[in-house]
Amino acid sequence: MRSTVTDRLAASVANATILGRRIADLTAAARRRPVPTHWTNLFGVVTAACLVLVTLTGILLMFWYTPSSATTTYEGGFAPLHGAEVSAAFASTMRITFDIPGGLLVRQAHHWAGLLLPAAIIMQLVTTFFTGAFRRPRRGLWLLLVLVFVIALAGGWSGYALPDDMLSGTGLRITEGVALGIPVVGTWLATLLFGGGYPGEVIAHLYPLHVVIVPALLIGLVALRAAVAWRAGPAQFVGARGVPLLPNAAARAGGLFAIVTGVLVLISATVTVNPIWLYGPADPGNAGAGSQPDWYTGFLDGALRLVPSGWEFVLFDRTWALAVLAPLAVVGVWFVALAAYPFVEEWITGDRREHHVLDRPRTTPTRTGIGVAGIVFYAVLWAAGSADLIATGFSVTFEGVILTLQVLLVVGPAIGFSVARRVCLGLQRRDLDVLAHGFETGRIVRLPGGEYIEVHRPLAAAERARIAPPPVARPVELRPDVRGRLSGARLVQAGLSRAWVGGRIDGDGRVEAGAAREVGGPTDGEREAGEAGGPAATRRGVDAEARAEADAPVIRSAG
Repeated sequence: MRSTVTDRLAASVANATILGRRIADLTAAARRRPVPTHWTNLFGVVTAACLVLVTLTGILLMFWYTPSSATTTYEGGFAPLHGAEVSAAFASTMRITFDIPGGLLVRQAHHWAGLLLPAAIIMQLVTTFFTGAFRRPRRGLWLLLVLVFVIALAGGWSGYALPDDMLSGTGLRITEGVALGIPVVGTWLATLLFGGGYPGEVIAHLYPLHVVIVPALLIGLVALRAAVAWRAGPAQFVGARGVPLLPNAAARAGGLFAIVTGVLVLISATVTVNPIWLYGPADPGNAGAGSQPDWYTGFLDGALRLVPSGWEFVLFDRTWALAVLAPLAVVGVWFVALAAYPFVEEWITGDRREHHVLDRPRTTPTRTGIGVAGIVFYAVLWAAGSADLIATGFSVTFEGVILTLQVLLVVGPAIGFSVARRVCLGLQRRDLDVLAHGFETGRIVRLPGGEYIEVHRPLAAAERARIAPPPVARPVELRPDVRGRLSGARLVQAGLSRAWVGGRIDGDGRVEAGAAREVGGPTDGEREAGEAGGPAATRRGVDAEARAEADAPVIRSAG
């Protein structure tokens, strides 16, 4: 029987090659690949939806926007500004807003998607950090994600300035001051960015950065990260069941993509954002009172505000303004520490194995405490960006708000680390109790001998495997070199390793954990097999455990 046109077309498509591999082979591999359904995997789709919407709306805006600081007289549809001298960039943005049908919707969709994009990336960073998904063989994925975040910040900042309104003009004036405050190269940087004195040609210089360089880098990094993730495979929690990438996971991702896009468009059609007609055009001689940057750059503004006044000195015939250098150094060190953390943890723990099983945050209290400390540090800087609004809204002094935030910047991360670590230890003890006795049902029964007991519900095999503690962590052993010496680096590593392991329940708690694993959790060998072989190996261990304990009795404790 002769094949139809559609059959021949499908066969030709299946035999086509992409980078040396047939599409049919890729499709078959996608049907076999399990994808976790945990909520922590949703933010990648949200990021993709924001990136697509930003790109499409940005392409439309390119046809209407004029990237020029040249002065013109506004005669558009917003009557209160008729006859005002504005820049061509501001006039074109007002034309998009009031004169082009659907222009305001496109512009606001672009802005709302740009606001959600950094939030989705931050949530990816947070979930990746607390679950340990950055460990081998996914350290490269972590670095790529940090780069995506930095590029997204650069794209948002450059787009924030393009309307050339009073709010963005105030932000650019701050940027010029920061650039000029850098010794030796500051003047050169300001001239390069502004093309001379403020405002210069900053709009023309930022436009290619925003519409060419940033989108190309974002799309390239996201595509590279997807390719690396495909090669590394998905990491899963113990006992988790994934769904095939095709068609199940792809359909779910498509539905979430459509929901995110639809919600963003709905918000763009009903909620005003960045009303430049209320701010007015940028004016080099004026600044907007109570001006606030977009939320994702608030921590940069806050870092500038928290530096004590008078922090500067003269050296080598140059004035070193620590009010500028200190925030730049602090933020720079924070980003470097964020990118380098997987390598630092690997060095401290001495764990160079490949990890395909994710951690529960409570089982690694030290890492969780460090993550909470970093979040507190970021949150204090972010809150400092609105210190003037906090003082006005709560009728307190601006100096008092700044002093409070300065103290919190120093002691807050330490408090956050300590509290998070203690909470994790408490949750570990609770899990050990549940593993040993089961869940409380609230049912009190009387035995034939007159004794009253509370009935406890036993855990299912999969639930036991999920909450069972991992194998006992061991600190790095100190071993002298061939000359019998111990280097300073090894001593530091051993000390940090002992502090790291000290965040895990040991002693009596560890004995309970061992007993609980015999009842309901995977053995050390099974978990190590899961680490070496990925989610499939973990599932085999959990299935074996479930078969062995299918007839587990009800556990009861005396009331």
